[in-house]
Amino acid sequence: MSARTQITMDPEMQRQSHAKAAELGISLAEYIRRLVEQDIGEPRRKVDVSVIFNLVDEGPPTNIARDEDKMIGEALWQNYLRETGWTSPRTGAKPRAASKKKSR
Repeated sequence: MSARTQITMDPEMQRQSHAKAAELGISLAEYIRRLVEQDIGEPRRKVDVSVIFNLVDEGPPTNIARDEDKMIGEALWQNYLRETGWTSPRTGAKPRAASKKKSR
């Protein structure tokens, strides 16, 4: 549960605080909460998000939100090609001769 708090600042401090919060893209209240948390709160462990999503720092940058369907489609297509032994029917290539299908 949160408790409401009222503070008093001089006008210049308030102006600078609003400007900093806007620069960070957050509300003044969130900016102040973060400052207080940083000062008295428990230290937060910084988590490497790449561990969660198995991201790597190779290749061109991607926009997952925009390209999600395309990326999933490409991954499924590559999996299909591997399972069926085709190299790429889109380019007219024939199936690989030494391909053996897995028994399930």
